[in-house]
Amino acid sequence: QVQLVESGGGLVQAGGSLRLSCAASGSILRFNTMAWYRQAPGKQRELVATATNSGSINYVDSVKGRFTISRDNAKNMVSLQMNSLKPEDTAVYYCAAKLSYGAYNYWGQGTQVTVSS
Repeated sequence: QVQLVESGGGLVQAGGSLRLSCAASGSILRFNTMAWYRQAPGKQRELVATATNSGSINYVDSVKGRFTISRDNAKNMVSLQMNSLKPEDTAVYYCAAKLSYGAYNYWGQGTQVTVSS
């Protein structure tokens, strides 16, 4: 079993920045894909960004150019740098890990990000 623990959430004004971190209790090398999801109140969980072991990175259109995902296999960590934050970025952000194809196998407990206007 691998535990994922997110940190770095908080309250920030629109236009500000936050950096989320996800620390894994074991090696993340075996996970093909590491991801950040978010869930806003009353909305479905949304995939925000993914980073694969092969170096492929993808973002949902709404965060392109503002968010950057980074994966450090040596430190067993995944980060999400969020710049130019908007009120619509307010959500609980979750770290997730997937071994190969299909559903994500492991999830963190989430960290709250609140962006005030």
